[in-house]
Amino acid sequence: MAIKKFPRKLKGVVVSDKMRKTIVVAVEEVKKHPKYKKYYTIVKRFKAHDENNSHKTGDHVEIVETRPISKDKRWKVLSKEVKI
Repeated sequence: MAIKKFPRKLKGVVVSDKMRKTIVVAVEEVKKHPKYKKYYTIVKRFKAHDENNSHKTGDHVEIVETRPISKDKRWKVLSKEVKI
């Protein structure tokens, strides 16, 4: 029986919208060092598919894992988060 795999979802900030139908999303992750117990931040950048070019630099978005779209793109934009 095959194991059903759910796609990962991440939240981040758009850091680049210069490419056509593609944005770069920076996702921050806080980790704790196992030996020294110090917290540190890791920033990962993901290229995500933006079909309508509707997201601009500085927007907070949620991205979801998908099939490979190009050499570097394996994510697509799910929704834009509204800040109140």
